[in-house]
Amino acid sequence: MLNDLQQQPADKILALMQMFREDPRTDKVDLGVGVYRDAEGRTPVMRAVKAAERRLVEEQETKAYTGLAGDPAFSAAMRGLILGDSVSADRVAAVATPGGTGAVRQGLELMQYADRAATIWVSTPTWPNHPSIIKYLGVPMKPYRYFDEATRGVDFEGMIEDLKGAKSGDLVLLHGCCHNPTGANLTEEQWQAVADLLESTGAIPFIDIAYQGFGDGLDVDAYGTRLLASRLPELVVAASCSKNFGVYRERTGLLMAIAENPTAKTSAQSTLAFLNRQNYSFPPDHGARVVTMILEDSELRTDWENELEAVREGMLKLRTELASELRQRTNSDRFDFISDHRGMFSRIGASPEQVTQLRDQYGIYMVGDSRMNIAGLNEATVPVLAEAIAKIGV
Repeated sequence: MLNDLQQQPADKILALMQMFREDPRTDKVDLGVGVYRDAEGRTPVMRAVKAAERRLVEEQETKAYTGLAGDPAFSAAMRGLILGDSVSADRVAAVATPGGTGAVRQGLELMQYADRAATIWVSTPTWPNHPSIIKYLGVPMKPYRYFDEATRGVDFEGMIEDLKGAKSGDLVLLHGCCHNPTGANLTEEQWQAVADLLESTGAIPFIDIAYQGFGDGLDVDAYGTRLLASRLPELVVAASCSKNFGVYRERTGLLMAIAENPTAKTSAQSTLAFLNRQNYSFPPDHGARVVTMILEDSELRTDWENELEAVREGMLKLRTELASELRQRTNSDRFDFISDHRGMFSRIGASPEQVTQLRDQYGIYMVGDSRMNIAGLNEATVPVLAEAIAKIGV
């Protein structure tokens, strides 16, 4: 059996990480990997996470399994964080998952279980693992326009025109905030228009919200998700705690399915638990329990929110500084979009050849489509990057 297997193509981002590690240069800059880093290049454990873990060690008396859906308190805490009061709790089915990726996978499994003929519509571009998982599961997929390569903003007219083709029961994959890989977000008015369109077509939004709190703040970043939840009969939400709680390796995620009524919610909850059982039985608990403790404890939550806000403001400051440095070096405002984007990522418009040039000549690593991780910069490397971009003529 194993002799018949073929070598699988390497993940491009993981391959880039390996290249960076093997590069002997001491002044190299890693803007490829999608992990938050502080000014010293560390991915720190947040203060509230450390405090919650210390408390957990002292208080926890068992490592027995939780239920198939995970700890109900985790689902309730995350539901409040993401949905607020936009929808009644008795319409929300939820299960804990191994990270946001696990939530995306389980959401697609739910889609297949409900209707194998349904199509999922995916933005161009999107996080590379989205189409990879979709293709692996054999889910019908169609693209919709999203990013305008000329303006580096949202091609909203193209997006709406394409999504008019979505049929009732189809899923539309949307990034809740901080679009990966572009950094270009929908405005509140555009979210309203998307809600109008989905309401008229009957297509179901599938929101991947992995960066809540990294863009314009916890509540503002949840605006689109809450709007759709308040207006539409059905919604699927895949959420990750990796970034805003910094618990990457704990694999802490949640899948929510918002049903039209409590009866449908009960059926959805049963199906989600069944799907968890088929894939991994009981979800990881440590990260979920830490997140729950933080969200339920007013002191821990305040400290977490303060640290998260400092992270968000730090990334915005780097964006503003980079846009300013590029304006000075190119005598042009064509890179001002960097300060308008939100989250960790922006696509700067370099060709694959220029991306290679940045890596080979300047030791600056970014993904081949020119997606760069803003959080990989600091005050010292911002002018270095700006100078390199100007020299190669992006």
